[in-house]
Amino acid sequence: MAGLLLPCAAFADEYAGMLGYLNQSRIEGHALAGANGLIAINQAAGDLNAQANLIGMAQGGQAHVDIDARSTSARNTVLLDGPLHASAHIDGQALQGASGIATINQASGIANTMVNIVSATLAREGIRESDDAALAAARVPASAGGQGNAGDGDAMGTRNVGVAASALQGFDGVLQLNQIAGAGNDTANILGMAVHGTP
Repeated sequence: MAGLLLPCAAFADEYAGMLGYLNQSRIEGHALAGANGLIAINQAAGDLNAQANLIGMAQGGQAHVDIDARSTSARNTVLLDGPLHASAHIDGQALQGASGIATINQASGIANTMVNIVSATLAREGIRESDDAALAAARVPASAGGQGNAGDGDAMGTRNVGVAASALQGFDGVLQLNQIAGAGNDTANILGMAVHGTP
């Protein structure tokens, strides 16, 4: 009878270890080092995480960009039946020397929502300057909530996020980064720019 209990105990330990692994997200090594152009990353570990990287650009006499980001759920719930150990990290030489527009969402945990939005409008070719009124004309509404919830379980555990000093070195351009470790968090980065007028 004792021999039958050992595999069950070993399975329980293995299962707990697997759950811990499933709540860890990591970008490392030389991932996307030297890349250029449009870089969009969504990385999630856990349950009910929603992520979006949205970019809109327009050029012309009457150029206009509208981005409307919404997330809805239908009673999605995950019960925490033990401590949540979640981590999200960018390490190594990831994105070193990269350039352009990089939008990164990195989540570990439960029911987190993240969105990055970049909107740019150039009404006439060759325009390089604008006043505050023109910049305020950029309209980028966003709603990141409503993805679900983590229920009433045990919220204990550890959560940590980080970017190594060696990562992202020499990046040139627009960089949007959301990092979450935990449950029920909503984050957003929104950059909207509209340029109108005569050179």
